[in-house]
Amino acid sequence: MAEPMLALEGVTSGYGQIRVLWGMDLVVQPCEIVALVGSNGAGKTTLLRTISGQLAPQAGTIRFNGVPIEGARPDVVLKAGLAHVPEGRRLFRGLTVRDNLMLGAYLRTDRQEIARDLDWVFDLFPILRDRQRQDATTLSGGEQQMCAVGRGIMSRPRLLMIDELSLGLSPRMVEHLSEALLALNRAGQTILLVEQDVMTAFELSHRAYIVESGRVTRSGLSAELARDPTVSEAYLSI
Repeated sequence: MAEPMLALEGVTSGYGQIRVLWGMDLVVQPCEIVALVGSNGAGKTTLLRTISGQLAPQAGTIRFNGVPIEGARPDVVLKAGLAHVPEGRRLFRGLTVRDNLMLGAYLRTDRQEIARDLDWVFDLFPILRDRQRQDATTLSGGEQQMCAVGRGIMSRPRLLMIDELSLGLSPRMVEHLSEALLALNRAGQTILLVEQDVMTAFELSHRAYIVESGRVTRSGLSAELARDPTVSEAYLSI
């Protein structure tokens, strides 16, 4: 098997004296969509923040394309090719859609390729092209999420991490975003997705990890997890 793009071993992390993650192991292979699912407070956001350098792990290793990155600054992690789309979008008020997107490329110097990637984002999300001169924070929630994902794409990452893709969005908007992620993946983009809507997560991803109380309790092919009676009872029952 090829070397994983991302490999976590025994990662423990948290906030000060409060531990949230307890010895987590996780692997993402190139060109996969991998989902992290679990209830609120399970540690999914903390895990992404630890991978992207916003939190330093208290123990364990994080390797990206074989290179240790645990404890590296966020800008170093981004430059290595790992982009993080945070929960809540966090667009910059007073800046246009286009300006917010271009901030994703602030470490890049390849202007022609940046222009091509901007066109690619506008092709994925045509509404952003129409509203590129509008203050990004005045967009609808779904459009803001498109802008946040687009900003991540503009860094041209090897791995794109997205925290809570569908939170608070209409089913139609979730469908649009899901189609865009699948198109990205078909183009070769590797994605690590945190998603509270477990059915959406399973439908989008190749593999999934179930996180409970800061630990991975189950993992496997998403289609198989979706058919597992214990998983269905815990996460998919209506």
